[in-house]
Amino acid sequence: MSTTSTNEAVHTHDHEDDDLRFAVDPYRDWVEGEGVPLAEGFAVNLMETPVARWERFGANGSVVNVAGRGDHLDMWLIEVPPASNTTPVHHLFETVVYVISGHGSTVIEAGGRTHSFEWGPHSMFAIPMNATYRYFNGTGDEPARLAMTTQFPLVMNIFRNDDFIFGTGYEFTERYGSDESFQGKGRMVHDKTSDLYKDFWETNFVPDLSEFSELTPLEWRGKKSKSILFLLANGALHAHCSEIPVGRYKLAHRHVGGTHIYPVNGPGYSLLWYEGDKERIRVDWDHGWSYSPPDNMYHQHFNLAGIPSRYFAVKLGSRRYPFSSRMRAQFEETPTSLKNSRYQINAEQEDPAIKELYIEELAKRGMTMTAV
Repeated sequence: MSTTSTNEAVHTHDHEDDDLRFAVDPYRDWVEGEGVPLAEGFAVNLMETPVARWERFGANGSVVNVAGRGDHLDMWLIEVPPASNTTPVHHLFETVVYVISGHGSTVIEAGGRTHSFEWGPHSMFAIPMNATYRYFNGTGDEPARLAMTTQFPLVMNIFRNDDFIFGTGYEFTERYGSDESFQGKGRMVHDKTSDLYKDFWETNFVPDLSEFSELTPLEWRGKKSKSILFLLANGALHAHCSEIPVGRYKLAHRHVGGTHIYPVNGPGYSLLWYEGDKERIRVDWDHGWSYSPPDNMYHQHFNLAGIPSRYFAVKLGSRRYPFSSRMRAQFEETPTSLKNSRYQINAEQEDPAIKELYIEELAKRGMTMTAV
């Protein structure tokens, strides 16, 4: 009798959970149901992040939630075993891919056309909305790891139905781009309405961000600094690649949360803090790491390498489709507004301890700060 009573109580409780749950997080429920590891941390070494069989992709993988990812974006780490490929997948959200390790190719089917391109470490490409894609590992002895910044949390928490998100066949033909955009080619687009964000490279694929030659000066973020903003798959995901000169660092800045940063080369480190903090968080990085500054948290990047150091960043809200009023306001900064910016700490406003620490770190490596 007592056993029956207990079972009935459990059954009733389960039923109530199904119908009357509150503070539900459909995204987290989905992640748990996928049966792959969930990696969390302020910064994550994607070279060493544990993976397990991910049936959806027919490969290995994990979901990565860096501390500052915000509410709209996350990261999927896909590991393709040697001499194998993933299952065809398509979905109603955008994703931008950065290759961590290995060599292979991607096949994308969109609008009745098939696009195929080869990639290796430091490659970057965009998957157009709802296009079908597969990853192929081109080597017989080395797994390949690809990091995907996705809009899935936003979409899942709206629709709450993965059959719909992964099963709808609608074709967003306006997002596919030209054949050349999947061949490592692109075009420079100039925004005549902006005083700061002027140069954009429109493409869907860059074979090697460490060798990409189209970066342009970005002096207002630091002397001899360079950068290029990307327009990818006509989407709302913003991406850019920035370069820090040898013996130099970027000015501290802050913005909306969710920016996923992938160091392209290093070593280097970043300092992060909220306005008024006495202590700063330090993240040491090199290629293979990723981190995301939390919302409105100042962050500053320092090059410790003997070569110009680059990083790649992805976030929600592009110049073409800002998505939010905060991203629109950031893109509308001007040289005049930067003097008293809410988003940047200029050189004359900087805490002297920041430069002192950097000089010490350079000295440990037999380097000095470069005068520019």
